[in-house]
Amino acid sequence: MLPPSQPSRHWVIGDVHGCADALQSLLERLPTGDRLVLCGDVINRGPQIERAMQLAWSLVQEGRAVWLRGNHEQRLLEALGRGSWLCNPTLAGCETYRQLGDSRCRMWQERLDTLPLTYAGEGWLATHAGFNPHTWAPDLGIRLPFWQAYDGRFGDVVIGHTPASKLRRLNHIVMIDTGACYGGSLTAYCPESGATISVPGTGQSQRPRASRAALGSF
Repeated sequence: MLPPSQPSRHWVIGDVHGCADALQSLLERLPTGDRLVLCGDVINRGPQIERAMQLAWSLVQEGRAVWLRGNHEQRLLEALGRGSWLCNPTLAGCETYRQLGDSRCRMWQERLDTLPLTYAGEGWLATHAGFNPHTWAPDLGIRLPFWQAYDGRFGDVVIGHTPASKLRRLNHIVMIDTGACYGGSLTAYCPESGATISVPGTGQSQRPRASRAALGSF
């Protein structure tokens, strides 16, 4: 029997993107004794970014959840490190920065800087986007090269990053971003059982076009 501090099940949650109501609704449906893994990109796009961040961080502080770094958290950290929006127009284009303002973003900066890149369970691993197939280091922005090259060396890899209408599986890769902020749903996936739980998302943001420029937008 596992000790009380060691959860027997995990739920990996896809990209929240500021959909705090959806995250709250999902949390109400997840077993309280299971460990949660937020798969990155809690910030940006949606209408309730700071509330989503507060919910995620409270779960971390309670010891119930791990919040992984996504490409949106990483790019915000990089932009904040280059100074204010007056000398860094990247910040002016960031929805998190617009909603929170400079002082609150910098209050969050230290917390976001502690977010890990991966979380490993038995026979599976969660990360935001995948791994560089040349170095097998975590890569927060990768897509097709990882999908094509992954050989199962880390077990099943559970990722977010690329929205679709439903959960998808590609060999040993499980893609759980179901577009909460684009009119889709917010999904939690249990790697131990294969079960999923989904709730309606917010649908406030326009779905980006499937182009390199849009996929890389901040």
